[in-house]
Amino acid sequence: MTSYTKSSDAIARLTPEQFRVTQESGTERPGTGEYLHNHEPGIYVDIVSGEPLFASSAKFESGCGWPSFTKPIETANVNELRDGSHGMIRTEVRSSHGDSHLGHVFPDGPPDQGGLRYCINSASLRFVHRDEMEAEGYGDYLDQVEEV
Repeated sequence: MTSYTKSSDAIARLTPEQFRVTQESGTERPGTGEYLHNHEPGIYVDIVSGEPLFASSAKFESGCGWPSFTKPIETANVNELRDGSHGMIRTEVRSSHGDSHLGHVFPDGPPDQGGLRYCINSASLRFVHRDEMEAEGYGDYLDQVEEV
């Protein structure tokens, strides 16, 4: 079992945009995220802690302007919190170990896949390609990544 933690070294390596999103609960502009149109097989991990968050097999095109996923890899790695900011009631999504702000979850995802849409900022993620997963210690999650 790998240990995932938030470290000052990891935070120091963040770009200003990654820091604003993950540490200050910011949101990247819609349509600008690095992973919005990524269709490669692999997993998305917390940019701060490295904990596995979402698999490419759960990614879908929602048209919302941010990468969207139907479910997390492991529910234990994602915390859902009530967010009353900006005059709305939403459910914020944060990583469990890194405590990074990831985005929000909404009940308008594909009905046949659970009905949820995890709307996630690319700036909070690092993509690990299927071919690199074993070498980077994420081999246990290969079964959640589609074959190409």
